[in-house]
Amino acid sequence: MRFGNNWKNIGLMLVVGIVCLAFSATMIAQVQTDTTTTAGKGSKEVQVERGEVVLVQGNDLVVKMEDGSIRHFPNVPESARVTVDGKSLGIHDLKPGMKLQRTITTTSTPQTIKTVQTVTGKVWNVMPPKTVTLTLEDGTNQTFKIPKDQKFNVNGQTVDAFGLRKGMIINATKIVETPEVVVSQQSHVTGTMPPPPPAPPADVPILVVVATPAAAAPAAEAAPAAAAPAKLPKTGSSLPLVGLLGLLCLSASFALKLFRTKVS
Repeated sequence: MRFGNNWKNIGLMLVVGIVCLAFSATMIAQVQTDTTTTAGKGSKEVQVERGEVVLVQGNDLVVKMEDGSIRHFPNVPESARVTVDGKSLGIHDLKPGMKLQRTITTTSTPQTIKTVQTVTGKVWNVMPPKTVTLTLEDGTNQTFKIPKDQKFNVNGQTVDAFGLRKGMIINATKIVETPEVVVSQQSHVTGTMPPPPPAPPADVPILVVVATPAAAAPAAEAAPAAAAPAKLPKTGSSLPLVGLLGLLCLSASFALKLFRTKVS
């Protein structure tokens, strides 16, 4: 007996669930929302950055920029690519001395998002200018917040919230336009390999200067040697010189004696 009652309860719950779903679907159908997006003319900005690779360590990159500043790019993702001579290189393929150029293209597109909400129902209660409760076609009531300056169409006439009365069938449309700017950015990096190291100098023959002894000068051109004292011939003698000295002494003695006699 209890088992049968459980089945009845389960069946009742299912019916209630189906009815609730039906009510929800009907309520959603009563409030229709249409959203459209209109894009305007976009603008592009291109920025070019140039630099030279200074250090690559793991996924960290250090670049000397064109203006001389040093920039550190930590944790460069593996997906980042650089186009060098038509080849796609990753962070681990970069070498110090490589020239890099990053072109950043920023596109800004203005657009307007227009949202139109439409609802139809009978006024059940109104609290102007804040809310109105409508009885929808399925018999359920739903309360709506009245936007500022909202107008309602009643039998072809336009009234505001204060003109609503219970029992009126109204059709309300709410239009919201939201301007926004969509910004997208694309980055493309290219590079060039560092210049090759200078080639070693070509082999040049080495000349060795060999010193040679100078030729002996002729005897006639040789520097004259110190003159050796001339030797007297064997027949020569020093006696004439002694005799001359003796004569001088006698003369001196005679002159001295003569001088004394005159003085006396």
